[in-house]
Amino acid sequence: MMAFTTPLVLQPNLSRYPHPPTFTCCFKPSFRSREMPQKVILDSNFRRRIAGIAAIVSVLLASPEVSDGFEFNMVVPGTTYEEAKSGIRGHAQALLGIKSLIESESWVEAQKVLRKNSSYLKQDLYTIIQGKPGSDRPELRKLYSNLFNNATKLDYAAKYKDASLVWQCYENIVLALNEILSRI
Repeated sequence: MMAFTTPLVLQPNLSRYPHPPTFTCCFKPSFRSREMPQKVILDSNFRRRIAGIAAIVSVLLASPEVSDGFEFNMVVPGTTYEEAKSGIRGHAQALLGIKSLIESESWVEAQKVLRKNSSYLKQDLYTIIQGKPGSDRPELRKLYSNLFNNATKLDYAAKYKDASLVWQCYENIVLALNEILSRI
């Protein structure tokens, strides 16, 4: 008959080590792990992505249809109150000149003229409002906000070719401009 023997179990004898090793399931950060973000940024895939984005942006901005939506002109810093006041009527008339484009339903051209002239008018009005006494500013700021909110709405309405909303916004722009020019 066969005798049953106890199975042999191997256990490490760690008694000869003064400090037995500890095993953990987590990665302990070392001094070198702090440098990893710099290595990730310099990764070749990241460089390829940046180069690809730069190439796409340069191609898109090179076409006149896309780049017309952006204003790349340099702004003259420090426009004086007098310069702004003398230029505001001309910019206001140029902004109101989009009426003929709206009548002919030239939506893209109307948007271009609106964006160009409203940006000049916005700079002049801001300079003038800052030059006014503090008691006059809140009402002028409210009119300023109303004017340019309607200009933005008109831009979107022209984009979607919504003639009734375009005319409503245009009338609101005319009213706001008349009110602003009468107070200046």
